[in-house]
Amino acid sequence: MEQTFQEQEVLRRVRRELYLTEGLSAMDDESLRTLIRKILLRQNPDHEFSAEELARFVDTLYGNFRGLGILEEYLNDDTVSEIMINAWDVLFIERGGVVERSPRTFSSEKELEDIIQRIVAGAGREVNRANPIVDTRLPGGERVNVVLPPASIETPVVTIRRFPKDRITMRTLVEYGTLSEEAAEFLERLVKAKYNIFISGGTSSGKTTFLNALSDYIPKSERIITIEDSAELQLTGIDNLVRLETRNSNTTGSGEITIRDLIRTSLRMRPERIIVGEVRGEEALDMLGAMNTGHDGSLSTGHANSCEDMLRRLETMVMTGSSGLPLPAVRRNIASSIDLIVHLGRLSTRRRVVLEITEVVGLEGEEITLNRLYEQREGELVPTGNALIHTWKQEVYGHETTPHPRTVRPRKLDGDGELPLGEPDPNDPYFFF
Repeated sequence: MEQTFQEQEVLRRVRRELYLTEGLSAMDDESLRTLIRKILLRQNPDHEFSAEELARFVDTLYGNFRGLGILEEYLNDDTVSEIMINAWDVLFIERGGVVERSPRTFSSEKELEDIIQRIVAGAGREVNRANPIVDTRLPGGERVNVVLPPASIETPVVTIRRFPKDRITMRTLVEYGTLSEEAAEFLERLVKAKYNIFISGGTSSGKTTFLNALSDYIPKSERIITIEDSAELQLTGIDNLVRLETRNSNTTGSGEITIRDLIRTSLRMRPERIIVGEVRGEEALDMLGAMNTGHDGSLSTGHANSCEDMLRRLETMVMTGSSGLPLPAVRRNIASSIDLIVHLGRLSTRRRVVLEITEVVGLEGEEITLNRLYEQREGELVPTGNALIHTWKQEVYGHETTPHPRTVRPRKLDGDGELPLGEPDPNDPYFFF
């Protein structure tokens, strides 16, 4: 329920007095609620509060001091997917893919800072001027990013990503129009046949949601290890599941556990598949190594604007973590590790969709060769007519090979990262009738 201007003023006055009250932090919950009622009634002698209205004001003010203040309303609103706090008096929320400014504000920067400390302390983390950036999560699973000055120029900045309470399945995504039923069935066969799949997309394109849905196709008998910065994945029905999470360094600069550390550790834990929530740095080298050394069927995500861009970004990540590995070797590593890239994005309508599904075929010379299998046309994901070239995993793992009517020669990245289209050559070994 949105507050009126008069209600906001009432709350501001009570908050101001409460902040000046000594011993507030030492009060038990009932004493704090009693004090709030007294101040409300004393400050507003001419207002006759109904029992419901008084309870609502008390709950709101109590939340300011013992909960998360005005954030409680949005955290309890299932329609809100993201909360963006640019300053104590500038909040934006996302509902249904639409971002709008909130009429609600904190009473002051101090109130925002208090809530930030409440959030990070509850997760056993620290954030201060010496350590101004922290990623954590709320007890409900919401992902929280905090940036304090001097990393943020003027004021603390907080971003909270919420996830649906009801887990989204691939069936749900098909119903939403994120991808076609045919494409979903295609991906199901490839996940079961242990293809290494990379999910790419921009910020808030639905990569984690899609990864969760895709993981439903993993046979429940397998041993799975998940590796994340903040635990967001919701794998269900897998008994032999190990979940690992990174840790920031402490105030002395020690104790950090990185994704790279966890990937290396996971290789000693007899995984059948490794799922990395997001690859964004030098850990890409270790992830590709895991995919290429007996851990087929591994999954991961990364930020990129296209499948081609994802490959370029992976090249950069691997070279960053490889101490001088030459580019041709990096490309061979990528081409031999990743089987498929699923790229997500948003249409002009803000609807999240699969924009393309592309096979990583291999190297032609020193260039990675791609084979686009599905693409967006007029708001629908449709097959290109190209057949999956590498079918041996389906054959090895006993799954029916994927039928397609024909294929054309996989397209090669040119110098600009584009995929030029040409007429298929009947004499080309990649062309099939």
